[in-house]
Amino acid sequence: MEKKDSLTTEMADKNLLLVESFFESDSAFESDGTDFDELDCSDPLAMSGRCDLHKGLRIEISEQPHTMRQVANIIIALHRFKQTRKVQSTEFTDHELFNIIIENIVEESMGLKVNCESLKTYNKQDRVIQCTVCDGLKKSLVRSQGTPSLLAVTLKGGNSSRSVCINLSTYTTPGCKATKGQPICLKIAQSNLYLACTKESGTSSQPHLILEDMKDEETLKIIEENDGMERFLFFRKVTGDSINTFESVKYPRWFISTSKNESVPVDMCVEEDTSRQKVFSLQDQKITRALLEKYSKR
Repeated sequence: MEKKDSLTTEMADKNLLLVESFFESDSAFESDGTDFDELDCSDPLAMSGRCDLHKGLRIEISEQPHTMRQVANIIIALHRFKQTRKVQSTEFTDHELFNIIIENIVEESMGLKVNCESLKTYNKQDRVIQCTVCDGLKKSLVRSQGTPSLLAVTLKGGNSSRSVCINLSTYTTPGCKATKGQPICLKIAQSNLYLACTKESGTSSQPHLILEDMKDEETLKIIEENDGMERFLFFRKVTGDSINTFESVKYPRWFISTSKNESVPVDMCVEEDTSRQKVFSLQDQKITRALLEKYSKR
């Protein structure tokens, strides 16, 4: 019995070394240093991407690209195969293989979720859209007189020129996949005024939307979680061709919204508030001249 266990362990060690040496090469098909004979591969088998390591154990090389994470999981699983005392040969039943994969590979995938808890970083992109904005009731956003703020007003006749032009700048999503939409910031064109979602200092009041004069715009190129600049970021989610919502990054579930009444300031509201308009359409979209000049020089 001890001799059989020793032989099984020796076979597993040999198979593991062969697989590790295979993955350490840059490519099984491109590297001149890969010796398929060492993996018991005849030419027809090598061309088809299948190699017999030992009786009962075969490696199949997929033509689909694999990530380093997948390769690492395979190596980790094979190391654990070798250490599993209950397996007495290189031939596994379907049930044994299923249990080993669940115990070893799925466990590693869960461990990698720790990266999603790291601080998020948003990097500003070159993509800038200039547009005007209307709410779901066709009210346009216009500048108020005096205190800088935006009002939602129904414009008639030749008053469409009162609509403010908005520069919509996109940001890269953080490392973890974002499900709330595309991170963006919103700026009044030809000014330093940015839309920001913030609370009054030292209070526990609800968030409000303000226009903030941002003199040092360079600080908005890279925004990190909890650095105080998230107030300028919103998740833009597009439904269909033209329905947009803008959710605050700093205050989740708070959305840019307008009143159903005329000439009321644009503000924030919670997702469940049905008394306010939370959907918008972007009109007269175009790339800003600065970006056109940038690309024309390339």
